[in-house]
Amino acid sequence: MALDLVNYEKKAREAVKVFWGNRNAAKLKQVESGKPDQGERAGVTSGKNMDGFLALIIDIIKANGLADAEVHQKRAVLTLPGYFRPTKLWDLLVISKGELIAAIELKSQVGPSFGNNFNNRTEEAIGTAHDLWTAYREEAFGKQPRPFVGWLMMVEDAPGSRKPVRDASPHFPVFEEFKGASYLKRYDLLCQRLVQEQLYTTAAVITAERSAAESGKFSELSSMTGLRTFVATLAGHVAAEAARLG
Repeated sequence: MALDLVNYEKKAREAVKVFWGNRNAAKLKQVESGKPDQGERAGVTSGKNMDGFLALIIDIIKANGLADAEVHQKRAVLTLPGYFRPTKLWDLLVISKGELIAAIELKSQVGPSFGNNFNNRTEEAIGTAHDLWTAYREEAFGKQPRPFVGWLMMVEDAPGSRKPVRDASPHFPVFEEFKGASYLKRYDLLCQRLVQEQLYTTAAVITAERSAAESGKFSELSSMTGLRTFVATLAGHVAAEAARLG
């Protein structure tokens, strides 16, 4: 059966428009209320910035054989048991016939503080995956095939995310590929290695300028971490699980 990628590029452009549009709307609302958040926080507190990408992922799931699966988006039903902590809150969970089919994280970052946020996102992504797979090994979800575990990141395309970055490591050298790498390049390397080390089934990073609120234009950094790889891998996993579960 051919996979249905649901015209993902068009829907991704719409998701980019939603991302920047919701951030701008949140900022305007804060200003109108007379209690504006400082810096970029005003664009984050709405909690709706990645809704367009959520919609795309749900379309992929429903179009590839699991139209009747439980697709959870509400906070009250997004927790999974952990191993190093009691529970972890995810952004999207897919459950079918009592089995965990997919767990997905959607993250974003805009300037100007790319450095601190990159480190926080990296530590969070690694820790989250390690916790889930250890819980899976200990049969926290029962005996079942490995679920799809995905990580999708949207990063602002800006001078601060593209410029070379220096690192200080006085005792031992950093890996060569990180030397002078921009934060966008570092996110690309992070996503590649999250998959290579089997922490995530697939991990993607896309980037867009603020002006994309009008056009929806976005860019990918490599084929391995591109959006097509993410949606195709998810569609394949969903189709396989749909066939297995009947």
